[in-house]
Amino acid sequence: MSTDTDTDADTDRESDKSNSHCGASTGDTAGTASDSGSTCGASSSDDSSASNCGASSSDDSSASNCGASSSDDSTEKEVDATVDDFDADPGKLVAVGLGPGHPEGMTERARAALLEADHIVGYTTYIELLPDEVVEGADEIYDTPMCGEVSRTEESVDRALAGNDVAIVGSGDPNVYALGGLALEILESKGATPSLVDFEVVPGVPAAQSCAARLGAPLVNDTVSISLSDHLVPMPEIESRLHAAAKESFTITIYNPWSRKRRENFQKCCEILLTHRDPETPVGIVHAAGREDEEVLITDLGELAGLGENEIIDMTTTIVVGNEETYAWDDRMVTPRGYETKYDY
Repeated sequence: MSTDTDTDADTDRESDKSNSHCGASTGDTAGTASDSGSTCGASSSDDSSASNCGASSSDDSSASNCGASSSDDSTEKEVDATVDDFDADPGKLVAVGLGPGHPEGMTERARAALLEADHIVGYTTYIELLPDEVVEGADEIYDTPMCGEVSRTEESVDRALAGNDVAIVGSGDPNVYALGGLALEILESKGATPSLVDFEVVPGVPAAQSCAARLGAPLVNDTVSISLSDHLVPMPEIESRLHAAAKESFTITIYNPWSRKRRENFQKCCEILLTHRDPETPVGIVHAAGREDEEVLITDLGELAGLGENEIIDMTTTIVVGNEETYAWDDRMVTPRGYETKYDY
């Protein structure tokens, strides 16, 4: 097994310009994929060998805030290699949800898909959560740091188009604030189809469900999920969603409540919630569900804003805000389903 990572990619490019992980025999060397260090084998232009996933980049790729290839002005380029650049019979691409983070929370179907994959691609933190048997069984593992969504997803697509069986992993479920949709978009942009790479989604337990299980039973009625640190959604739109959800009798699940660059989003969220909900509304906070540093706290809405500087709230935290019927009992959150209106018990 070998491990590739974007973390030291710039250093590699300075010492070995032919070290492409996805792309190609390059114009300067006219070599084979193995000569250039490529694991994918698409043909490319003279300057695209600096790319880790088929998209060309400038000499200073660290200018990007989102981890994909970039130019000097931090603008991501479009995907580079297309389906016509690959000579091999396509392999398989599977988007795998790891669940809450501990091996016991992974489904047997997810484990089996990872053990069958030749290559595994994912965010560094998620790769570190993989069981030893999965890591040791893979031919190659490729990971990128935070915000490398586009580059690692394109990497997984290119590796599949080059004939490898590839798994791209994420925590929770691939279709909940994750990369299942992006993989399909990149396939389409390359002129490929899901059928060509036998694309499959292997679901996992989403953060909302795994965190709710730690809190009791807060999600048994209508629920809305909102991500506060989604860099793809403008804050005014996030605020509008919060207002709409808080006005209705929904339980609200908040993903990614706090990041260093978006602290004000959390404070604004608390203000909006207090505009529509009673300060005594129960709130459940779960930090790093299923991991070694897991923390669980049940408090009330009036106290939530003051926890913004507390380590319990960060990008690995999920917050559950109860509806008008939710109550706290014996260190648990309970949201009535409505049975008490129809049955005596």
